[in-house]
Amino acid sequence: MADERESMSPTKIGLGVLWPAFWTGLPIKLAFAVLFLAMGMMHFEGRLGLAFLMLLASPVTIFALPVVSMGLESHIGEGAGIALLFLLSIPIDIWALGVVGRTFFLEKFRKEPPNGLGMTLWWKSALVGAVFLPILWVVVGTVTSAGISMAHSLMEMEMLKGIPVAERISIELTIWGSLSSAVLILLLLIGVSLVGRMIRGTAEKAQPASENYQGIVTRWDLMRVPADQGLLLTALTGAGVVFSLLFWAALPVTTPHPHECCKKPEVKVQPPIKPLETLNKNENLIAQLSAQVEALEKKKAEEEAEKEKGKGKAKSGKEAASPAPTKP
Repeated sequence: MADERESMSPTKIGLGVLWPAFWTGLPIKLAFAVLFLAMGMMHFEGRLGLAFLMLLASPVTIFALPVVSMGLESHIGEGAGIALLFLLSIPIDIWALGVVGRTFFLEKFRKEPPNGLGMTLWWKSALVGAVFLPILWVVVGTVTSAGISMAHSLMEMEMLKGIPVAERISIELTIWGSLSSAVLILLLLIGVSLVGRMIRGTAEKAQPASENYQGIVTRWDLMRVPADQGLLLTALTGAGVVFSLLFWAALPVTTPHPHECCKKPEVKVQPPIKPLETLNKNENLIAQLSAQVEALEKKKAEEEAEKEKGKGKAKSGKEAASPAPTKP
């Protein structure tokens, strides 16, 4: 077991601390992020959402973000909420690294967690991130640009010009995407290894745990159980209620609504269709129209009869007025 602890790679140590710390602090950070978004204190593009979460969740990015934003002139977002959110992330990261680090030191190193372990791990991780992440940003960006240019050049070759457009786009994306992903993963492993070396250096200075294996396991389990469970439940419930009230109080103010000049006309709700009533109305309407048609036909027939009668009277009057012919 001792040989296994001594032979643990720095990459494994870094992942063993950073990955649990990531999931420990992320829910709390997301609560503040959603609240600040509802209050309109920060804005960022949708395509940068994943990068924003990565920067927010990792404890190694607190000093790297200003370097990337100001030193490399890379625009991530705007609003005072971004700076406030990263400042609030400092105590959350220190707490998360302290919780994870104590259990990791006992379980993997069999070392006594020193006082202020969370603060020690945090500033070392943040220092590595402040130096390494801007280098990663520049290298990955350069490799991505070179990969895109190389993919375009390959597709311009005479033997590849007959490829359809859809397949051409897929091939180009595969070429430069695979290259960029490979470089990114390699650099991330190097960065995690650097953090692991920092953590291992801290562990080497710690005192060995005095308990046996069973005692270490018992203390490791008890560290995850709060001393006052009722107080913890009350605090979490109260914090959830406060965040919910703040969120719903701020959300209507920042909800997008149409401008005065672009309001849509109000549409009246049509009453529900009742088939029986509609059928009865149609039957009554048809009966009325039939009666009107019959009345019009009757009136027209009477008018024609009167015209015929008037023509007959005029003809008989002319015959009476003309003199009878005389015989010679």
